[in-house]
Amino acid sequence: MPAYASGKLIIVSNRLPFILKKNEQTLKLERKASAGGLVTAVAPVVVQGNGVWVGWAGIHLEEGEKIPESDPNDTTPTAGLRSDKVIPVDFDPQTFDSYYNGCCNGTFWPLFHSMPDRAQFSADSWKSYCAVNKEFASKTVGALENLSTEETDSGTPLVWLHDYHLMLAANSIRNVADEKNLKFKLGFFLHIPFPPWDIFRLFPWADEILQGMLGCDMIGFHIEDYCLNFVDCCQRRLGCRVDRKNLLVEHGGRTVRIRPLPIGIPFDRFVEMAKQAPIVISTSLQLILGVDRLDYTKGLVHRLKAFEFLLERYPQHKGKVALMQIAVPSRTDVKEYQDLKEEMDQLVGRINGRFSTPNWSPIKYIYGCVSQNDLAAFYRDSAVAMVTPLRDGMNLVAKEFVACQIKESPGVLIVSPFAGAGEMMNEALICNPYELVEAADTLHRALTMPEDERILRMRCLRRREKVHDVDYWMRSFLKAMGTLIFEDGDDVLPTTMQPVTLQDFDDYLAKYIGNTNKLALLLDYDGTLAPLAPHPNLATLPLETKRVLERLANMPDVYIAIISGRNVHNVKSMVGIEGLTYAGNHGLEILHPDGSRFMHPLPKEYVDKVGDLLKVLEEQVCKDGAWVENKGTSLTFHYRKVPVNARPELASTAQRLIEEAGFKAGQAHCAIEIKPPVQWNKGRASLYILRTAFGLDWSERTRIIYAGDDVTDEDAMQALKGMAATFRVAQSQIVKTSAERRLPSTDSVLTMLKWVERHFGKRLPRENSLGNLNNNHKNSFVDIELELSMPEEKSPK
Repeated sequence: MPAYASGKLIIVSNRLPFILKKNEQTLKLERKASAGGLVTAVAPVVVQGNGVWVGWAGIHLEEGEKIPESDPNDTTPTAGLRSDKVIPVDFDPQTFDSYYNGCCNGTFWPLFHSMPDRAQFSADSWKSYCAVNKEFASKTVGALENLSTEETDSGTPLVWLHDYHLMLAANSIRNVADEKNLKFKLGFFLHIPFPPWDIFRLFPWADEILQGMLGCDMIGFHIEDYCLNFVDCCQRRLGCRVDRKNLLVEHGGRTVRIRPLPIGIPFDRFVEMAKQAPIVISTSLQLILGVDRLDYTKGLVHRLKAFEFLLERYPQHKGKVALMQIAVPSRTDVKEYQDLKEEMDQLVGRINGRFSTPNWSPIKYIYGCVSQNDLAAFYRDSAVAMVTPLRDGMNLVAKEFVACQIKESPGVLIVSPFAGAGEMMNEALICNPYELVEAADTLHRALTMPEDERILRMRCLRRREKVHDVDYWMRSFLKAMGTLIFEDGDDVLPTTMQPVTLQDFDDYLAKYIGNTNKLALLLDYDGTLAPLAPHPNLATLPLETKRVLERLANMPDVYIAIISGRNVHNVKSMVGIEGLTYAGNHGLEILHPDGSRFMHPLPKEYVDKVGDLLKVLEEQVCKDGAWVENKGTSLTFHYRKVPVNARPELASTAQRLIEEAGFKAGQAHCAIEIKPPVQWNKGRASLYILRTAFGLDWSERTRIIYAGDDVTDEDAMQALKGMAATFRVAQSQIVKTSAERRLPSTDSVLTMLKWVERHFGKRLPRENSLGNLNNNHKNSFVDIELELSMPEEKSPK
């Protein structure tokens, strides 16, 4: 739904929302529409409210030349923007070049993207930047004066400054406008990252930039990390009083609000384009798509090298996949960009020369611009989109790809954690572009991801982007400025979540779980519910934890599954609570509350090999206190009692024997988990449990909490990432985890369970309980792969 401002809106941006070109025949200026989320979202609000747009025209205007009216047949968002509501800012070419190419793109662009080695610091370009910002401020004050003379009942005018080109303008606007007693509100939005203190402090005129931005009433960034970076810089550099929790900065007797306002896209428009776009490339290959400006921040060289690693590490993809990289020309007159183009050309040629066959070339490289319709077709028909910049404020390509994924069998999105999109598109596969081997592995995972997981992830991504579209972003900004008019049926927009601590369950879980959804608790046993012990038989469930679980099990809106590496009957006996789902051997065997059982089928030869491997381990490495736990379909080699100095060699020998026998070896706490080589783990088991308990649309009606302490739990945390509140119990360990939060001990898990009990204990009883749902779980499960893998119930070995 479009947003409406209570006062007239003055947009101030480096460029006007259209491009001016001279007609070759008439030599008259003509307006050509500009694409982009900013124009799509903001222009209708400016037109509706009879507002003003201030910006550079893109060309040097001759004496007496004026902005032309739009073409009568124009249907773009700027069509209704009259020429008298457009205020062009003009400069002599030398000053503008020094400001734009020198300071903006030569200094701020690399510095704010955390690449200080590429930044050039020049007093002359800084002087030009100051002069241009003053001119923008002067034109803006003129627009405010014109609005103040108009007879209108509208509210206070809102001046909205955009991006790193205009970080000084706010202070100049405020100083002059205050002298003239002009009433207005002033906001700013930065479309690129704001760097951390140790990067920002390198800029010689950091004081001026911070104080220039603090001339606003509210400053918006894409994500909370950028907000916190800005607040930190204000405190360290300027000595401002700051409130990090509420993102406030006190400066010059005023309080400035800092807000995370992630930009969106015109979601429905991309959906329509994807529906109407014809097929532009006919191939049976799986396409990996990259769409970027040719810029050093986009990680294009890293992406090509990662693709090369994919073909090396996973040769089964040769002849079956292709990387289509679209590189839009950028700053072609700058040597650094010319060098990047040359490096890209050479790299594409080398990789194609190395792997090409008479019928297949691995890379399809397009250097040039692609129409929106063709781009929508590429988005729609690609199996994977690889959005892996080295640093990016948001990156709308990721969102556009998601919007265009309208097919029944969708593709997979890979996003860099260094893009703003990586902070919120949690169902995407997160890939560090600097780690080339990891990037190749992530590509392989995307290309081989099961369809049910692809559907689930894309469904969640599309649902979020449809709601948080570009109109939502516009409304969020106006609401944060206090200038949004709500129409009938409009809901009050939710506030952005604040940061949480490991112990802050109330802030974190209350906003995550809500008051109407059912909750599924998926919990590991050893090290999560029960403290680790020297022997598995000694790892008993604390009485208080058991009582809390019993009470939770009787709540109609709470479902509990215990997912352990133990034998399923053993973990059930250790917990000793009826009505729960128990999964043993990392999910290979599952007991449902109604007594039915699931066993993942194993290759027959590995059923026999388990016993053989057990004997080999007992003969060769079971010494100095080491022993093997027999769990039927899997084993665990324990060496906790082995002297510390003897552990590495013994563990290495055991791992070699395990892998030589054809089994998987997973590291645990002073143990090695030995599993058969099947594509099944706690992650796949968790998804199966949720589908059987809640149906195929479980993600729409159910909230998930997963807690675990081991490497094997990471499979579940990855599978549920973005769809669950995940906790890693890390007891004074330095561990890499996919969990959203860390907990220090099993006692903190108990505290979390008590929070859940208190929250759900306040709810009224429901007729349709989880117990009824559990009893009918067979009817809700339709996954063909798992139906085929559910043989007759067998007794455990």
